[in-house]
Order: sequence, then C-alpha cells, then structure tokens
Amino acid sequence: MSPSAARIDELLKATVRTAVHLEMRDGYTQNDPALDAWKAGHRADPGDRSSWWRPWLDVIAEAVERGVEIRRARIVSTPPSEYIRYEYDVTFPNVAAGEQVRWLPRRDASLIPLPGNDFWLFDDRLVRWGHFNGDGDSLGGELTDDPAAAALCSRAFDAVWHRAVPHDQFHF
Repeated sequence: MSPSAARIDELLKATVRTAVHLEMRDGYTQNDPALDAWKAGHRADPGDRSSWWRPWLDVIAEAVERGVEIRRARIVSTPPSEYIRYEYDVTFPNVAAGEQVRWLPRRDASLIPLPGNDFWLFDDRLVRWGHFNGDGDSLGGELTDDPAAAALCSRAFDAVWHRAVPHDQFHF
C-alpha cells in the first residue's frame, strides 16, 4: 500500500472490530490554541458537555456504538511535561465518547520492543504511522498493510496496555 496521509476519522469509519492508538511523545503541536488556553488557566467543565464536545468525539462515539473497541495508550515521562499534564486534563472527553485510555510511565516501558513512531492499528491489519518533527508538529501519516508492521504494532500495544494504568486511576 502506498504511503499516504489517510485521515484517521475516515479509517475509523471503515473499522469493524478494533482500533488502537499508541502515543509515545512528551509533546505535540505546541502552538495549539487549546493548549495556550489551558496554560492561561482555562479548564473544561465536565458538566458542560456542549463546551467540550467536538466532531472528532462523534466519530469515536459512532464507532463504539457500532461495536468497535477503541483503546489509546500513552507512554509518558515522569514527572510529566507541561504538555502531558494538559493532555491528561483534556482526556475526559475521549473517555466520555467511549474510548478506553491508559497511561504508562516511560520507566515501565524499558523492556517493551516498540516501533519508532506513534501509530494507529485498525482491525489488527492496517497501520497508520504518525510522523512528527522535534517540536511535536505533525508531518503527516503513512499507511501500510504490511503484516509484519501490523504484528509489531499489535504486540507492542498489547504489552503497553497490560502494564498501563487506566485513565481514572492514573496519577503523576
């Protein structure tokens, strides 16, 4: 399959059983206006769904409603970067949409063979690599249906997932 920047929402809409996402960076998109607002003290009110619900969450909720299991694991340094503290604070909408999220301190990942890039794995067969520059800005994605890549990602994700702590139980 040729490299492409297939949109994750389109891939999720075509997913039948499972979608897993592994994030391994301590920062992404440092010029995000939502990050700037968080730095300035803004916190979303979990009780005011209309203030934080966004189209991406509709895609998640629709997939979960169709029976797709969506899991996200994050390998993070501790103490966490400012970005990871922000990401932790803004994860509750993902959970509300039906995504399962877990966190793994980086020191607990030392013996896990990991791919060199973040990824999504759809139905254990299609990998979308995420490429980023040093500041965490997206350089796009690359899609592959190579069985060896899918197997590597599946093994890595499962190893992380079984060591990681559910979002509601994780504390820095």
